[in-house]
Amino acid sequence: MSADLDELRLLRQARDQMDREYAQPLDVPALARTAAMSPAHFSRRFRAAYSETPYSYLMTRRIERAKALLRNTDMSVTEACFAVGCSSLGSFSSKFTELVGETPSAYKARDHEELVGVPSCQMMVVSRPRKDRTSTSVEASSFEEATLAGPS
Repeated sequence: MSADLDELRLLRQARDQMDREYAQPLDVPALARTAAMSPAHFSRRFRAAYSETPYSYLMTRRIERAKALLRNTDMSVTEACFAVGCSSLGSFSSKFTELVGETPSAYKARDHEELVGVPSCQMMVVSRPRKDRTSTSVEASSFEEATLAGPS
């Protein structure tokens, strides 16, 4: 296996850890250990491979999970914030508003009829938060597979 493919495999392991353990306190040094890299090198290579920082990826996953909790349960915004691993309601609300385009309270209160009938296997892609959204309708995916990009 080439060095690039080995590195992508290690980066994917760290990304998979974020997907599995999003509600746990994760930091770059812990994720870098998963990828067998120094924290600085891990951050650079993660961004080169996935076009976003590890923190941005983790927060997007947390907001994605929070959207599902707010949409499908009777959890309050505060409960959803802490359930997805955020420790600051203010930071959570700011990031949620940035990615979703409305406050968590407004999102919870609004009708989610457009998502009725969407198969569960497609729900993650359909409801994934995006930074570069242009409307509040059902969003396209911001997820991009890693590429064999060279150093930036």
